[in-house]
Order: sequence, then C-alpha cells, then structure tokens
Amino acid sequence: MRRGFWFAAGATAGLYAAARARRLAETFTADGVRDRWQGVRAGAQVFASEAAAGRAERESELRDRLGLVPDSAPAPSTAPHLLPRDQEGTRR
Repeated sequence: MRRGFWFAAGATAGLYAAARARRLAETFTADGVRDRWQGVRAGAQVFASEAAAGRAERESELRDRLGLVPDSAPAPSTAPHLLPRDQEGTRR
C-alpha cells in the first residue's frame, strides 16, 4: 500500500510540474508576451479612467461645499487688461 501511495504522489507531482512548465513556456512566447502587455495596458486605461472620474466627482463635491463657481461658468474677471474695449478703444 505504501508503494502505491508514493507512486501516485510522484505521478501527481510530475503531472503538476509538467503543466506548470508548459504554462511558463507559453508565457514567454510572442503571443504570451503580447497578451500580457495588452492586459497591462487595459488595466492602466481602466485605472486612469476611474481616477479621472473620481477626481472630477471629488472636485465637484469640494466646489459645492466651498460655494465656488463651477468650471462651465467662467469666473468674472476684473483685471483691466482682460476687460472688453468699446468702439473708442477705451476699456469699460
């Protein structure tokens, strides 16, 4: 009985090691590297879009809390060089 157990354990370990070696070899082929790179790029794009959405949401929350003008409405400017000119060329 002991010999049968150790034979089965050795055969199972050998099959497992062969499967892991095949997966490792597949990882370093051109297709495997390309697939991994595309996965990294997709993950980075998802992360960037989620971060941008969170940043925009947080910014709108802070603007509401502080009572600031939203980005879509331009803030009134009182700088004289930015004021429009009338027909005579003087600033209003």
